[in-house]
Amino acid sequence: MKPTNTSDPSHFHKVVDCQYACPAHTPVPEYIRLILARRYTDSYMVNWEANVFPGVLGRVCDRPCEPACRRQRVEEKPVAICRLKRVAADNKEEIKDRLPIIPTKKNGKKIALLGGGPASLTVARDLMPLGYECTIFERDAQAGGMMRTQIPSFRLPLTTLDSEVDVVLDMGVERRFNGEVTSMKAVMDEGFDAVFVGTGAPSGRPLKMDGLEEAGDHVEIGINWLAGVTFGHIKEAPKRVVVLGGGNTAMDCTRTARRLGAQEVKAIVRSSYDEMKSSEWEREDAMAENVEILPNHTPLRYVVEDGKFIGVEFDRVETHWEKGKRKLISTGEAPVLVECDLVLVAIGQDASFPWIERNLGIDFDDWGMPVLNKDTLQSSNEKVFFGGDAAFGPENIITAVAHGHIAAGSIDRFLNKEKDVNAVPVGEYNLTSQKMGIHEWSYQSAVSNDPRNTVPVMNLEEALANIDAEVELGFDEKLALSEAARCLSCDVQTVFLGERCIECVACEDICPMDCINFITNGDEDDLRSRLRVPAIGNDRDIYVSGKLKSRKIMVKDEDVCLHCGLCAERCPTGAWDMQKFLFKATQIEVA
Repeated sequence: MKPTNTSDPSHFHKVVDCQYACPAHTPVPEYIRLILARRYTDSYMVNWEANVFPGVLGRVCDRPCEPACRRQRVEEKPVAICRLKRVAADNKEEIKDRLPIIPTKKNGKKIALLGGGPASLTVARDLMPLGYECTIFERDAQAGGMMRTQIPSFRLPLTTLDSEVDVVLDMGVERRFNGEVTSMKAVMDEGFDAVFVGTGAPSGRPLKMDGLEEAGDHVEIGINWLAGVTFGHIKEAPKRVVVLGGGNTAMDCTRTARRLGAQEVKAIVRSSYDEMKSSEWEREDAMAENVEILPNHTPLRYVVEDGKFIGVEFDRVETHWEKGKRKLISTGEAPVLVECDLVLVAIGQDASFPWIERNLGIDFDDWGMPVLNKDTLQSSNEKVFFGGDAAFGPENIITAVAHGHIAAGSIDRFLNKEKDVNAVPVGEYNLTSQKMGIHEWSYQSAVSNDPRNTVPVMNLEEALANIDAEVELGFDEKLALSEAARCLSCDVQTVFLGERCIECVACEDICPMDCINFITNGDEDDLRSRLRVPAIGNDRDIYVSGKLKSRKIMVKDEDVCLHCGLCAERCPTGAWDMQKFLFKATQIEVA
């Protein structure tokens, strides 16, 4: 194999699994390290630079970082990365003096942002400091998009949402709220230099079955019902509620119904429990509030007898897999009738663009979605960009934020004619040695063996009595510091300098994970098979040095390394060093 190119940030970036897995590439170990030092405001700002809404995401993020956490290779549970983000948000001090300065003299370019959700707000956050004039078009009275309309306040308090949305709006964004955009052409005719479409996926999918028309208002679309609760139009739920669907929105519907008075709430899904689309913790939270989940049930019809709505009839099914495709096969048992008073349909959402005229040069695919350059999010009309759920369909908040960063960078390059819109920057990074002495490091290198801490929650009776009461109480400082200490600081890289190595193999001997190897070279499959702990079939990179004096090479399995620094402490020549890798996935080139 060729030596690892350590001048390219991609290798070391991949090693920081949590940051690499985050769509916005938030520097997770960096902000956790700052929490450990009780520097909460600094930690918050590290988050804010990357994900814009730390207080929001510290509560409701889908947490793609946690399944990637290196801690799971030591024990079962990852670091509570998401909830530590909330710790920084809840304990920060005033940040006004740390925010970007918005120039009073603008650059003459005007940007229309359609939709006031996380993607559009991120674009505004990135472009306003560069002198762009941004106008947000939002159909509701307040910005926030699905963060406001689809996430219940017992999970995301409106005070938290408003404070972080207002930070962006207070940069001087022009607000055109309380009015739905009905014509893209009308917007473009106003002379905007670029248009960003961040309108989300606002259309809930109906479930059309026999009896739907007769069922009338006993059947509602889940996201519409949640929005009705948010805006105070719906204030109570009937005794028995069935929610069709197994995603996070379905779980939010079940828990909201419980708070509005429903005594029997069931989430009924076609798939098995393990195949449900909701996050595991969302299901657990719902069940803790006495929501019953019925898997392997396919709805057949809405049952109405003598003009009275009775419930929903289901067929029991089993999951079978054929050539990688799932098939639901009936068990042959008699249909099951689940009686209820209200059915909430939460089986998916769609982006919809009936307001975009088809003669504007914006191409759409067979599914009605815009045809985009995936690297720049630019449409076939060079002035129009898409992001969030409006780009590729329903995802999550952190993906919408990532799209906002990408689109902002693309718009900036597009409107600076000397730049190529397709020349996407790889980001900025630096490597800094953490050595303070022969055996001392400027980071906490000891590996904590503590189990994951559980987030305290409100008493169930109190929680169900108040729909606005936040269920999760968050970590106190003692728990926060204990949890932060579980982070393995995998952004502090083991950097090998082959020219200093005398091949004493002391590092190989002391490594607790047997991940360092001095062996002869070969192709990758061969090398992986000859490591002290073979890494066959592992898709994570291995770290390969150049040829050493003995003609061997050093190979380190990045997958199992704990970044404990023992190799660097033991090395007599300084061939190993612990260097903090700080990567900023910026899309904006600020002069």
